[in-house]
Amino acid sequence: MAPANTQPAATQPAATQPTATQPAATQPTPRASLTASPAFVVGPVRRETFGSFVEHLGRCVYTGIYEPGHPSADEAGWRGDVLDLTRELGVSTVRYPGGNFVSGYRWEDGIGPKNERPVRLDLAWHSTETNQVGLDDFMDWCRKAGVEPMMAVNLGTRGVQDAVDVLEYCNLAGGTALSDLRRKNGAEEPHSVTFWCLGNEMDGPWQIGHKTAEEYGRLASETARAMRMVAGDTLRLVACGSSGPRMATFGEWERTVLTETYDAVDYISAHQYFENSGVLEDHLAAGAVMDQFIRDIVAHIDHVKSVKKTSKDVHISFDEWNVWHMGSPRMPIPSGTDWPEAPALLEDLYTVADAVVVGDLLITLLRHTDRVHSASLAQLVNVIAPIMTAPGGAAWKQTTFHPFALTSAHARGDVLQLAVESPRFVTPEHGEVPALSAVATHDPETGQVTLFAVNRSTTEPLRLAADLSAFAGLGLIEAVTFTNEDPLWHATEQDSTSVLPAPLDGAAYDGGRLTAELPPVSWTMIRLG
Repeated sequence: MAPANTQPAATQPAATQPTATQPAATQPTPRASLTASPAFVVGPVRRETFGSFVEHLGRCVYTGIYEPGHPSADEAGWRGDVLDLTRELGVSTVRYPGGNFVSGYRWEDGIGPKNERPVRLDLAWHSTETNQVGLDDFMDWCRKAGVEPMMAVNLGTRGVQDAVDVLEYCNLAGGTALSDLRRKNGAEEPHSVTFWCLGNEMDGPWQIGHKTAEEYGRLASETARAMRMVAGDTLRLVACGSSGPRMATFGEWERTVLTETYDAVDYISAHQYFENSGVLEDHLAAGAVMDQFIRDIVAHIDHVKSVKKTSKDVHISFDEWNVWHMGSPRMPIPSGTDWPEAPALLEDLYTVADAVVVGDLLITLLRHTDRVHSASLAQLVNVIAPIMTAPGGAAWKQTTFHPFALTSAHARGDVLQLAVESPRFVTPEHGEVPALSAVATHDPETGQVTLFAVNRSTTEPLRLAADLSAFAGLGLIEAVTFTNEDPLWHATEQDSTSVLPAPLDGAAYDGGRLTAELPPVSWTMIRLG
């Protein structure tokens, strides 16, 4: 993830109000419609879409997932309240240990007896790293959380040999120096990690050891081939895409890196963050902006595929995405001679509008399930996260927790291609975008259909009519919405439950037709079966 001081300061705007000359009550409610059919499938719902990210950054690890002595901590020091919330969130994969942190990381510092582990300077976040949590520890946490590890290797200050070494340590059963060292350290069985990121954001000048596209592409290709010499096609390997669509390198970076790595990797990464820069309408257009970014990456992938005249597909790992108020003055990165341990960094407080945006971004990722095969919400705890903790105290849910958890729980089966008609929503920066953002999933085994929808309008409800007559035997199971009269409300330790997903009044299903009125600035889930 890019450092927090690379963007201008952001301010929180007041919610847009109807004008005095055109009261909202005198205007007809805008209408939108959609049609869904089990015959039109984009692709399967992929559990890997619901991944997250744990980096040694701020309080994500220390006093986040790990806090020995906490009232809920187990014998290994893992916070039980955070483990419970991680399971409830429905996380599938967790990317580790970074992020920018990985580009200076020595993985062997975090193995073996804790009292013998070295303390190091973390240059990425100008902090002190105690290494009290490391590779074997994280694998233990993953097992307890019920998630799959997604490991990153250091291609900033290290390279091919280091990647092969950590793979041997993790995955070989025994009989070699590093696999036997793992067993000596208490992990008798191999960790069997199959998902690996080849570095992180290597085009970013903030990255330790950052490289040109040619330098990185060659190194990533060599690393991928060496790792496959150890574990073959059991591995899923992710090459670094550009750090974001606003980077000057974007596009040409993807072309160059994929030209070198196409035959050796399975994915190319995508990173994108969104913030409320002062205009709520622009913030709510984030899903449309992500949609175009994905289409651009697909074009670059397909260009290289065509030039190489290959039938192989490379997919997108959208392994960093979220709302991140980068310009916020809250908890800046340390500097100078100050190298604190686990300082409070990037602890954004998320509003109802932010949660609606996160729900919309998930809708967008699902709509591209044919090309986006993995995604990671950055991050899991405290650092721009859906889960917050107080050291020694409570853990609680931010607003963004709710759309993620409900989508992860109820998106099942196939993602459907919808035919959508929607009024347009005008934004100063992004022009006109559809007011309705929607996706539907269909589980052929149970017959259930789940619709996820966002009304991006800041002022007007949206009357939705959905034709689901192609499905037999449906009835309304539930309709819930997440919204509030104040879209800038956010949860705190003292009050995280005043605004929760609530029943959507007036939703009805009859004769194959679903009708509902979506409030302005709202995320909605409607389940039928």
